[in-house]
Amino acid sequence: MVISVLCLAGLLGGLWWVLSALAEKGQLSPEKWQPFLTREMWQTYLLPGIQGTLQAAAMAIVLAIILGILLGIGRLSENRLIRYGSGAVVEFFRAIPLLILMIFCFQMFADYSLFPSTELAVAAVVTGLALSNGAVIAEIVRAGIRSLPRGQSEAAVALGLGNGQTLRMVLLPQAITAMLPALVAQLVVALKDTALGYQITYVEAVRQGIQAGSAYSNYVPALLVIAMVMIAINLLLSKLATVLENRLRRGKKAVAKPVTQKVLVENA
Repeated sequence: MVISVLCLAGLLGGLWWVLSALAEKGQLSPEKWQPFLTREMWQTYLLPGIQGTLQAAAMAIVLAIILGILLGIGRLSENRLIRYGSGAVVEFFRAIPLLILMIFCFQMFADYSLFPSTELAVAAVVTGLALSNGAVIAEIVRAGIRSLPRGQSEAAVALGLGNGQTLRMVLLPQAITAMLPALVAQLVVALKDTALGYQITYVEAVRQGIQAGSAYSNYVPALLVIAMVMIAINLLLSKLATVLENRLRRGKKAVAKPVTQKVLVENA
C-alpha cells in the first residue's frame, strides 16, 4: 500500500508538472483548442488521417491473420521443407525493424512500378504491417496449438485423421479462444504502427495531427486529440475481442452438454 501511494503521488506530481509547463507556454488556452470545434479542422486534417489509419490497419490485420495462420500451421508441419521454410520466414520478418521494412517496400514498389504512384504509400504500409505482424501471429498460433492437451491430437489420430486434418479440424478451432487475447494485443500494435507510415508520406492520423498543429500553431492540443482518438479506437477493439471471446466460450459450453443417465437410457 505504501508503494502504491508513493507511485500515485509520483504520477500526480508528474501530471501537475506537465500541465503547469503546458499552461506556462499557453498550450492550454482556449484559443489553442477552438479549431477543434470547427468543421474545417476535422474535414481537412483529422478525419482523412483517421480514415487512412483505419483503412491501412484493417487491410494489414486481415492479411496478417491469414499469413500468420498459414505460417503457424506450416511450422507444425511434418514436412521438413515446409516446417523449416516457414520458420525461416517467421524469424526473418520478426528480425527486421518495421520502419525499414516499410521503406524497403515503398522503394521496391516505386522502382518496379508495381502500384500506381497514388497507392505506393498505402501498399508499402499494408505490406510491411502484414509481413511483420503475420510473423508474430504465426508464433501465437503455434504456441496456442501446442498449449492444447496432447490427448486432442491422439484422439484425432485414433479417428484416422491426418496431421493436416487434425490441425485444421480439431486443434486450430480450439486454440482460437486461447489465442484471442494475444491476437487482440497484436492487432492493437498493428493499429498503432500505422503511424510509421508518416515516414513514407502516408496520410494517417499522426501525420495529419502534425499538419493540423502546424496550420493552427497548436501542436500539443492536436497530438493530444489524436492520442485520445487512438485510445478510443483501441479500447473499442479490445472490447469487441472480449465480447467475441465470451461468446466463443459460451458457445462451447452450450455444445458440450453433460450426458445424463436419462440420455443414456434413451440412446440405448
